[in-house]
Amino acid sequence: MKNPVFELKDIHFSYMPGGADVLAGLDLTLFEDERIAVTGPTGAGKTTLLQLMVGLLTPFSGTVNAFGRERVSEKDFREVRARTGFCFQNPDDQLFCATVLEDVAFGPLNLGKSRDEALAVSLETLDELGLENYENKVTYRLSGGEKRLVSLASVLSMRPDVLLLDEPSNGLDDYHSDKLIEILNSINKTIVIVSHNNAFNEKTCGNFLRLENGQAKPAISRGTGH
Repeated sequence: MKNPVFELKDIHFSYMPGGADVLAGLDLTLFEDERIAVTGPTGAGKTTLLQLMVGLLTPFSGTVNAFGRERVSEKDFREVRARTGFCFQNPDDQLFCATVLEDVAFGPLNLGKSRDEALAVSLETLDELGLENYENKVTYRLSGGEKRLVSLASVLSMRPDVLLLDEPSNGLDDYHSDKLIEILNSINKTIVIVSHNNAFNEKTCGNFLRLENGQAKPAISRGTGH
């Protein structure tokens, strides 16, 4: 039996005191090398769930265990975020440097790598994603699909244990969608994908959860996933 990397127990969360619960008693266990697609209607709490996992939001009640320890304080979650790559729904929220290489090297530098080490791992990551000639391109001039792949490179360069991807196929044409599927299926990591794109989920994930009434319920897949 593989070890759990995340365990969320009886999570309750609302965006305002006294407001309706977005998550109400949610339980979730994520194991090493597991790939889960999380679906559900708009407002069900899918993005909220990802943000709770890495400490960007704090539950009103319940516990978040990550990598074998309960996580409560900001210090606890700094370690979690160092080991968890979070791709935001909008790449423009993630990419803020002048060039692609600067964006991809930001994470490794922030983790304490030297400039030479950060540049080396960033160039290696770009090469792995088929972006080997992109390092000097101006980020804001890239297409939406290119930005999506660069945002993935910016988290993969940190060599995370877990990937959390929020609507990764949004706005992608067929070429970039297929490219992203190919990349994700070549990565040996624990992955959680939040997406409304059922076809994308079927091609990348093996397990499926649906958020409904503030809780996570198993969903049936028609495909085989990764």
